[in-house]
Amino acid sequence: MLYNRGINSGVAAIAFLSGADVLHDPFKMKGMNQALARIRWAIKRKEPIVVYGDFDADGVTSTVLLTQTLESLGARVRHYIPHRVDEGYGLNTPALLHLAQEGVKLVITVDCGVRSVEEVAAGKQAGLDIIVTDHHSIGDEIPPALAVLNPKQEDCPYPEDMLAGVGIAFKLSDALLRAAERNDRHAPMISTEDLLDLVAIGTVADLAPLDRLENRTLVRQGLEVLNRAKRPGVYALLNVAGIEPGKVSATSIGFGLGPRINAAGRLESALTAFDLLKTDDFDHAMRLAGELQRLNEQRQELTQEAQALARGLASLEDGASPPVIFAASEGFLSGIVGLVAGRLVEEYYRPAVVVEQGAEESRGSCRSIPEVNITEALDECADLLLRHGGHAQAAGFSILTANIPRFRERLMDVVGQQLRDRAELEPALTIDAALPLAQASLELADQLSNLEPTGHANQPPIFMTERLKVLEARGVGKEGAHLKLRLGDGPVTIDGIAFRQGDWLHELPPYVDVAYYLEMNVWGGKVSPQMNIQDLRPSRL
Repeated sequence: MLYNRGINSGVAAIAFLSGADVLHDPFKMKGMNQALARIRWAIKRKEPIVVYGDFDADGVTSTVLLTQTLESLGARVRHYIPHRVDEGYGLNTPALLHLAQEGVKLVITVDCGVRSVEEVAAGKQAGLDIIVTDHHSIGDEIPPALAVLNPKQEDCPYPEDMLAGVGIAFKLSDALLRAAERNDRHAPMISTEDLLDLVAIGTVADLAPLDRLENRTLVRQGLEVLNRAKRPGVYALLNVAGIEPGKVSATSIGFGLGPRINAAGRLESALTAFDLLKTDDFDHAMRLAGELQRLNEQRQELTQEAQALARGLASLEDGASPPVIFAASEGFLSGIVGLVAGRLVEEYYRPAVVVEQGAEESRGSCRSIPEVNITEALDECADLLLRHGGHAQAAGFSILTANIPRFRERLMDVVGQQLRDRAELEPALTIDAALPLAQASLELADQLSNLEPTGHANQPPIFMTERLKVLEARGVGKEGAHLKLRLGDGPVTIDGIAFRQGDWLHELPPYVDVAYYLEMNVWGGKVSPQMNIQDLRPSRL
């Protein structure tokens, strides 16, 4: 399992499995001393400080974390999170100018700002000192900020360059708290341990790689704090998500907490999520968590409706398989276009582009498959776009609405060329090992827990077991969306759950091959091994 994850020496394996803490010195980060000096000066002089964040889970947790730290140090601090629809992602000049007019002296960005060269320059000209903390890739030019904290800078000596935005904010908070303990008369009212629950949520929700030792340490320690659920907002969020304190895992964050926090910024205002995580009032937290639950359910419904609309617009109902699934409409909401594109990729295994169409300017979101680098494809259409950027598998762009037809046509040609020599496109699972059913034991499932926390860049191992007899099968969940199975090989039997695969119920052959995660299932006080089935097929043996 470790070798498949790039860990190919005994030393690396021991480091990965030992659970030893790997937390690097925050003062190794380029710009930390300059940032620290300016912030401590602002605190001493009671200057107004604004923490400027982002509207996703990483940005919200970063904003709460740094705001709480500064408050504990006696700072005059408030937060600012832009509205997704009205302002868009990242720093914007009107907001900075408004803050300057209100008398703000220092702005600290979290999870944004490293590519905002013009905006930082405008804020600086208006009299603001700006400290940028961000984890995104560096552009051609570094913003003219007072300090930039981002380990991706070429000359930054910090050993880890894959922290989430909340990880960078945590390192700044760590430095501030250390300096206060060393130099100030009174100890801070908050500790770094108090902040680790936020770090775990933001790190997992933003898909920071969990094969990196510092991320693993931050998430592992953060999960310990999360499972105590002392923060009212965390307790309330676990409650509405149906997750018991003490049983929170990285998976719980990825599928339970993260989507609910993100729902606020997707549909309304991320300030609801900020208020939830920052409040110390349990009753208020329960009300806010209920609101996030409502928004998340609404997000799910809107995503399903938009997915159906996208199918129709892309003419997919007749079984056609174009190079790119392309759908543009005034009916799409900006907060869910990325989710819809991702669902279309899952459903059809083609790159997908979903565009929120405006009167003059439109914004689109792209998701792709390993065979197509979608950002490179956008590069070849750059003359038709206003802005674009992203990664090989996910990207975004803005475009004049009048250019959409030409853009669609060219993108189809570009991706078609990339796929020209591929006769057939099918999704594939990479299997870690073939496993006899007798070895799919509780003991093995317990040993595999040493790989936790699992997530992005450290997925749970996928096993394959062939020719299992279908002993029982039934649909579970809403409208039988999921498939519950009992499988056997001679005297050995095991339960399995196949999420979102309920369509198999009436088509199951007598024997199946299954690809699965091996988990421990706790039910009625009993612990047993269980297959979390990722895919199945009729047995070929």
